[in-house]
Amino acid sequence: MSKSSQKPAVELGILNAEIAACQRCRRLREYGDEVAKRKRAAFAQEVYWARPVPGFGDPEAAVILIGLAPAAHGAHRTGRMFTGDRSGDFLFAALYRAGFASQTESRERGDGLRLRGAYLTASARCAPPDNRPTPGEFENCRSFLQRELDQLVNARVLISLGQLAHQQVLKILGERPCDHPFAHGAESAAGRYHLLASYHPSQQNTFTGRLTARMLDGVLKRARTLAG
Repeated sequence: MSKSSQKPAVELGILNAEIAACQRCRRLREYGDEVAKRKRAAFAQEVYWARPVPGFGDPEAAVILIGLAPAAHGAHRTGRMFTGDRSGDFLFAALYRAGFASQTESRERGDGLRLRGAYLTASARCAPPDNRPTPGEFENCRSFLQRELDQLVNARVLISLGQLAHQQVLKILGERPCDHPFAHGAESAAGRYHLLASYHPSQQNTFTGRLTARMLDGVLKRARTLAG
């Protein structure tokens, strides 16, 4: 790690510990505890992370990808964003093709995957019932994403994975939705950032063909170009 990245790495480590210990949203913590008790049959022998999930990636990243929230049996189980579910399989394969990830898939936190030039985070840090945080829960989490943006000083490109994440990014930046409408591949500028949008790599989108590998590759290729 270069000296220039040591300070943001330390600051991100402090922030990530704070995120993992967060108890702001009682509904989400109770739901998360219940999911970890019930588990899914395929993961019956695993110990779930069952806490709010921090972001992860390169402290010197020029590109930040922002998802919605941890999946109940994905990141909520593994403790790393998009790790251990079908959405993550689709996303990490694309990040690998674009040169942002060191391997094509991620199954657990200790599997050796590294992100290069990219940082992966979310607009909400706890798995929500029906994959839908409330407005108040989004608000409770907003400062975490704001602080990540402040600490990732080399970031130039923000990729919103889905419309709900896009809306939260605009709230943080103080931008009007009418100036940055959501659509797959949409591109706009806000201060020092280039904003890109993509459909979320959920099974609902990838299994139906609403989001294809080629479509996501196009967004990541554009992000790399904008990041220089």
